[in-house]
Amino acid sequence: MRNESRGVIYVACGEPYLEAASASARSVRECSPSLEIHLFTDHVDCADPVFHGVTRIENPHRRAKVDWILETPFDRTLYLDADTRVVDDISEMFELLDRFDLAIAHAHRRNHPNTSTAWNLELPVSFPQLNSGVMLFRRNDRTNELLGAWRDAYHQAGFAKDQVTLRELIWNSDLRIHILPPEYNVRYSKYLEVWDLAEAKPKILHYKVFKTGADRAEERGIRRAVARIRKMFVRQKVEGR
Repeated sequence: MRNESRGVIYVACGEPYLEAASASARSVRECSPSLEIHLFTDHVDCADPVFHGVTRIENPHRRAKVDWILETPFDRTLYLDADTRVVDDISEMFELLDRFDLAIAHAHRRNHPNTSTAWNLELPVSFPQLNSGVMLFRRNDRTNELLGAWRDAYHQAGFAKDQVTLRELIWNSDLRIHILPPEYNVRYSKYLEVWDLAEAKPKILHYKVFKTGADRAEERGIRRAVARIRKMFVRQKVEGR
């Protein structure tokens, strides 16, 4: 197998999203310094030097990721929403793509109307929406077809959320898909408060507060919780438990 490029991409339209994406990218650089990081944005002149490459978005909108995710410069790509923070090394994730085309986590809040909305088909409740804020994929004909269909379906279907159409497209696809365990897309800070050594280390946090920046107290609480968990796992390693 040839040496395939691997990296992280962000799609950020508007200065608040660009600021959030920059903070997320810095967390990637801190935890996984070997990974390249690329940005798609309509504010190229304001891009943080943490990004190794930047591409200008000509048609910005809230869900511009559906238009630009296919333009990744990498053979193996981890797409992250701007409101994410990486808190442990994620470089090993890319090994999943030796076997799978796509790795993605289940969407939370599955009892919310937006997360149970149907498009053309009534699918089993046990096949929920998948969260498009953390998507690991390998560039090949199968994934290119899916991502292109997702782009077109989003613009044609008229849903505010892009996950409605993604759910059905994945249902109809023949992609090799891996469902990421919860620690790769931790959606609520309350989970960190009860995290213990019997669970895997959290890898990627995905919280609305990282995008809005409205609740500084919550952000400080998240940082304290992450620090506590890190110390807990370091102590376990030192003690050989």
